[in-house]
Amino acid sequence: MSTTTPVTADDLLRLPNDGNRYELVAGELRMMSPSGWKHGEVVANLHGILWQHVRHNRLGKMFGAETGFLITRDPDTVRAPDIAFISQENLPEEEPAEAYWPHATDLVVEVVSPRDTTGDVDDKIRAWLDAGTQLVPDQAKVFLFDFWKNEKTRKLSALSCVLGGN
Repeated sequence: MSTTTPVTADDLLRLPNDGNRYELVAGELRMMSPSGWKHGEVVANLHGILWQHVRHNRLGKMFGAETGFLITRDPDTVRAPDIAFISQENLPEEEPAEAYWPHATDLVVEVVSPRDTTGDVDDKIRAWLDAGTQLVPDQAKVFLFDFWKNEKTRKLSALSCVLGGN
């Protein structure tokens, strides 16, 4: 009987640059394929709009697609969403060391590509919500998790609730 030792976030950080991108899901290393041009265009356009709003209203920090977030420990999960936002009120007084951001975000945007399966997308959404992310837009739908009722509800105006500002 063979056993596999789970990969940790620290192991992932120390991997040599082999030209590939990886995420870590429950201790399992997963290679991520490069996205197509249309996916990149959608992410860039959406990030630009959100970044302008966040910056203009001094709402917090925006993060791009290559940013890793350590959302669970033992076994470790490090996800890299297409877009992420952390509100000013949830930013620590002192920024974390140069590593993966050690918390979930307030907002995660995952742009769904044609090769993404429904199961994969649902798994990502559930992982982010379980880690404490409040909002995970998916395609034309926006999912808002209501922690008090312990349920996921769809709200089209939820983005402004999380980001705030004018």
